Amino acid sequence: MKKFLAVLLSLVMALSLGMSAVAESALAGTYDVTIWVAEEIRDLTNDQIAAFNASNTDGITINATVEAVSESVAATQMVTDVELGGDLFCFAQDQFARLVQAGALAKLGVKAAETVSEANAAGVVSAAKVGDDMYAYPLTADNGYFMYYDKSVIPEEDVDSLEKLIADCENAQKYFAFEMQTSAWYLASFFFGTGCVSEWTTDEDGQFIKVNDTFNSPAGLIAVKGMKKLVDSPFHLSSSAGDAFDSNAAIVVTGTWAYETIHGILGDNMGVADLPSFEVDGTEYHLGSYNGCKLMGVKPQTDPVRQAVLHRLAQYLTGEECQLQRFEAKNWGPSNLNAQASEAVQTNPALVALFQQSQYSIPQGQIHGSWWDIAKVIGDDVKAATDEAGLQAALDNYYDKISSLFELDTSALLFVGAWNGWNNADDADTFYFKDNTLTLDVPESDYMGGRIVNPGSWDTDKGFAQVTVGAELIKDLGADNPDNNIVFAEAGNYTVTLNGASIEIVKN
Repeated sequence: MKKFLAVLLSLVMALSLGMSAVAESALAGTYDVTIWVAEEIRDLTNDQIAAFNASNTDGITINATVEAVSESVAATQMVTDVELGGDLFCFAQDQFARLVQAGALAKLGVKAAETVSEANAAGVVSAAKVGDDMYAYPLTADNGYFMYYDKSVIPEEDVDSLEKLIADCENAQKYFAFEMQTSAWYLASFFFGTGCVSEWTTDEDGQFIKVNDTFNSPAGLIAVKGMKKLVDSPFHLSSSAGDAFDSNAAIVVTGTWAYETIHGILGDNMGVADLPSFEVDGTEYHLGSYNGCKLMGVKPQTDPVRQAVLHRLAQYLTGEECQLQRFEAKNWGPSNLNAQASEAVQTNPALVALFQQSQYSIPQGQIHGSWWDIAKVIGDDVKAATDEAGLQAALDNYYDKISSLFELDTSALLFVGAWNGWNNADDADTFYFKDNTLTLDVPESDYMGGRIVNPGSWDTDKGFAQVTVGAELIKDLGADNPDNNIVFAEAGNYTVTLNGASIEIVKN
C-alpha cells in the first residue's frame, strides 16, 4: 500500500508540475486566427486544429476561422493587401518570390528552420528559402506532372516512346493532350530532356538580378525538333485537363490533382506512367519536367507572442501526421520524408509515376513572373515553323525577349496592361520601355487600365511625383490612386514617356 501511495503521489506531483508548466507558458492563451486553405481540405484543417488544441503542451487554444481560398488567389490577395490577409495561408511555390518582396511572409527562427529542413525533401526546403533564410513551411511535394493513358487504346509497351504514342493516338483518332502552346510549365519538359537549364537568381530581398538560360542553344534546337513532332500532329491537344478523356483523349499529361477525375472516367483502363522519350537524329532523350510544391506561410505579426504561436501552429499543420492525413483524404503528395516512405504513399499509382518522373525533373525554383508568358509562345512559334531555320528563329525570338529583362535591369520599368484581367495578362499586354519611352494600344474593355512596375515583380508599383497628361485621357493615376493604377478614359494608341519622377502620356 505504501509503495502504491508513493507511486500515486509521484504521478500527482508530475501532473501538477506539467499543469504548472502549461500555465506558466509564455504562449498560453486563446488566439483568434484566420487560415486560408483550399476548399477540399477545409473541413480536414478544422479537425487538425482541434487536434492541435487538444495535444499542444503550451496551453494554446486556437479559435480558428478557416476560409476556402485557393493557393493562387491567396498569393494575389496577400501581395495586394498583407494586412487584410490570412494569418496562415497556402500558396504554390512559384508565388514565393513576390510574397517575400511584398513582406507577406514571416521568417522562421533558426531552430524551426533546422527542424523543418531535416524533416522534408531537400527540393521543397530550397523552394522556401532566400539565401540561408527560410520563409515558409513545406506542405506538399506533388506539384509535378506525368502521363495518364487509356489502356484500351495505348499498348503498355509503347509508353516509353513519344513517336509510338503519337502514332497510337493518330491511328485511333484520339487526342494526345499535352500543354505545348498554352503553358511554359509543360513545354519546358522538352528542353529539360536535352539538358537545357533556366536558372534564376534573386538578391536577398527576392528581386531577380540574373538568369542562366540555355534554351537557345544546340540542345534547345534538339528540344524543339522533338516538340514539333507532337505539335504538328492533328491529334495534339494543348490541355492538361483530366476530363479530356471524356472528350476523345487517349493520353493526358497532368498531375496528381487529376487522379480522381481520370480514374472516374477510365476505371480499370487507367494507365499511369512517367513521361516518354523522344528521338532526334538517332539519339533518345527522356522528357524532363518541373517538380514543385505547395507551401504554408505565416503573415508577419506585430505581437511576437502571437507570431510564435502562429509558427507553432504552422509547423504542426505541415508536420508528418497532418501531411499523411491530407494524403489519405485527398491524395496530396507529402513533402515530409517519413510520410513519403509510408507504404500507402509508395503504392499510390499517381505518386509512383510522379516519383519515377522525379529522376528526370528539375526543382522549380524562383522564376521571373514574365517568363511564363514569354516562354509559352515557343509552342506556337514551333508549330508555325516550316524548317530548321524557323525553329531556330523561335529560339531567337525567345532569347531576345528574355534578354531584355536584364538589359533593363532592376532600375527599368514595364507597363503591364490589365484589360484582360490581372490573372489573364499575357505577353501581348506587356510593354517594354526603351530609352524611357513606349507606345501601347489600349483596347476597349471593362477595365482599360494597367500598371507601371519593376521587372522583378508584376506587383511592385512605381509611383510618380508628377504627371503631365490631358485630363480627358486618364481617369485615375499615381497619387490620386493608392494602387498606382493607370486607367484610360478611352481606347487608343498612346505614347508613355518617363523623365525621372515624372511621366507624360499622350494619345497619338
